[in-house]
Amino acid sequence: MSNIRHTPTAPTRAQRLTAGDRIDAHRHDDHQIVYAGTGVVAVTTDAGTWFAPGTRAIWVPAGTVHAHRAHGLLDLHLVGLPVDDNPLGLDHPAVLAVGPLLRELIRAYTRDPADDSPERRRLRAVLRDQLRVSPQQPLLLPAPADPRLAAVCALVHADPADTRTLAALGAAAGVGERTLSRLFRREFGMTFPQWRAQSRLYHALRMLADGLPVTTVAHRCGWSSASAFIDVFRRSFGYTPGTHNRRA
Repeated sequence: MSNIRHTPTAPTRAQRLTAGDRIDAHRHDDHQIVYAGTGVVAVTTDAGTWFAPGTRAIWVPAGTVHAHRAHGLLDLHLVGLPVDDNPLGLDHPAVLAVGPLLRELIRAYTRDPADDSPERRRLRAVLRDQLRVSPQQPLLLPAPADPRLAAVCALVHADPADTRTLAALGAAAGVGERTLSRLFRREFGMTFPQWRAQSRLYHALRMLADGLPVTTVAHRCGWSSASAFIDVFRRSFGYTPGTHNRRA
């Protein structure tokens, strides 16, 4: 990332972004929680892209260079935390589950950032407690370093419905299946089918945020049927893709 902006204090605020809007690469001296009340937010670092719908939030630790992108109409909520206030104890980005209580705490806390009342400080304390117990979710598309791996990942991203095996994709990119399998495990810590499932979910969220019908999204992202897509989506995000469309 070039032209990195340095904003020492991570802002706490709520703002609206339209589909395709970006916040360019920057870093804070503080930690930050990024939450999308509607739409889907994607946070990209040198390590990859973390993505989250309304049942997830993204933890961005202090000093991390990152950029935001909106998919769909994004109701974005940002919560800044001082560098010495790390309720998660994490020094790397992560996606967190957001239940109904944490969701309302984030919304309430970002409503009036200038408020420094005792009531709001108590709200912050409960928010921190909820962050501490929020389970992490593996919603990350890691960035490939090896150019051979990057070539295969680009083929899958270009057509999420592509059903070719790793061997066939490798043949198209001039790389052997065994080499690719080893690279997926070494760089991403996951198998090719696991990575492709993450990729398809990411593209599905983007398409749903743009208002595409569930059946169309299922077809374009490579699921054999709408029901199969709905099942995977529900298990991954805790609600159905139809619900996602209504929220967006």
